[in-house]
Amino acid sequence: MTQIIVLPHVELCPEGAVIDAEPGSSICDSLLANGISIEHACEKSCACTTCHVVIREGYEQLEAAEETEEDLLDKAWGLEPNSRLSCQALVTDVPLVIEIPRYTINMAKEGKR
Repeated sequence: MTQIIVLPHVELCPEGAVIDAEPGSSICDSLLANGISIEHACEKSCACTTCHVVIREGYEQLEAAEETEEDLLDKAWGLEPNSRLSCQALVTDVPLVIEIPRYTINMAKEGKR
């Protein structure tokens, strides 16, 4: 198992969390399996940015993002150079420190199709 440290998020994880994740699983699935209800409006199909996270430690050890993910990330709120869509980033054997941005853009929920 790989350790993921989740920095505090005012709504989803106010105290922060330390979770164990199975290598090969997505960060999104790992968060959800551990009771952190990160939004994933497109049901993890790489079609939105609601599961955007910032990888504070361990970014370099993740597989590179594919072009579709890179294109979507350009639309994410609070984009940083070490941003990823948690539904696409797979856990390796390297521990991660992640931050869930305070806001997310959900076009379907906000009626901006």
